[in-house]
Amino acid sequence: MRLATYNVEWFSNLFNDAGRLMEDTHWSGRYDVKRFEQIEALGIVFNALDADGVMIIEAPDGHGKRDGVAALETFARKMGLRANRAVMGFVNDTQQEIAFLYDPDVMTVVHDPKGDPRFDQDYKIDLNTDAAPEKVQWSKPPLELAIETTNGTRLRLIGVHAKSKAPHGARSNSEAMRIAIQNRRKQLAQCIWLRERVDDHLDQGDDLVVLGDFNDGPGLDEYEKLFGRSGVEIVLGGNGELQLFDPHAEMMIGRTVGPFPVSARFWLEDQKRWLETLLDYVMVSPSLMDRAGGWRIWHPVDDPKIAAVPELAQALFTASDHFPVTVELDI
Repeated sequence: MRLATYNVEWFSNLFNDAGRLMEDTHWSGRYDVKRFEQIEALGIVFNALDADGVMIIEAPDGHGKRDGVAALETFARKMGLRANRAVMGFVNDTQQEIAFLYDPDVMTVVHDPKGDPRFDQDYKIDLNTDAAPEKVQWSKPPLELAIETTNGTRLRLIGVHAKSKAPHGARSNSEAMRIAIQNRRKQLAQCIWLRERVDDHLDQGDDLVVLGDFNDGPGLDEYEKLFGRSGVEIVLGGNGELQLFDPHAEMMIGRTVGPFPVSARFWLEDQKRWLETLLDYVMVSPSLMDRAGGWRIWHPVDDPKIAAVPELAQALFTASDHFPVTVELDI
């Protein structure tokens, strides 16, 4: 079974309120990309992935008068994907849902939230070590899925879109630092909350995959030393905890030089250059280690097999500012 995580930038902008694709020449949410161009590129990428299940980060809007599940299933039919059934969890108000697109002939999938509090509720934690717990919320509640394959194997999936640490709205350097530290605290609190849920599943012996966009990773910013560990490292576990595994995360931990895996690419307007970084992960539980392999970041340049297919390489650049990450599971 191939599982993927894929952050599709402004997927929602490609659909009208009825969930139909708008294959026209108007601009999409992507810079200098028209809607028909992004739709065509996404069709190429999803067909090349040929995944049994894709955790879609920034999936089409699913609240109000819009139906993100119907939009994704329309897209799947249009592109002839075998992963043509969609499920969504707790919707949010950011126009960036988390959804799972899957092959119904391979698995059955149910939204199955756990825990107290659930991810759509408040979590209390002392972020400032002032003995006064603060309320933390997910702007995009993780998607918790119970999966059963056609041969009876059961699997838990948690799709994640963690809070960005970028200091949006700052009007000075000092304000940018204050906002960045505040956002980092919230992001780490979310990851502590998520790790508690991971521990619950590992304690029960569940086969578990945690995948998505963490907006974070080992060595990603200068505030990591201030807080000790990145959010990704918290979710992976350590210090005697049962650990999740992602080989790309392992490559980053403790390294300051050398080649790094890359899953996202952003244009820095003030510096007139591209920033490439690792934000997307597929983490598996210890119980799946012997049955998991073939992790792959579908980078259009770094992956030589993709670079050798110009149409696919260009589609990956056009489709999103993130690249898919896949894993092969023998289940």
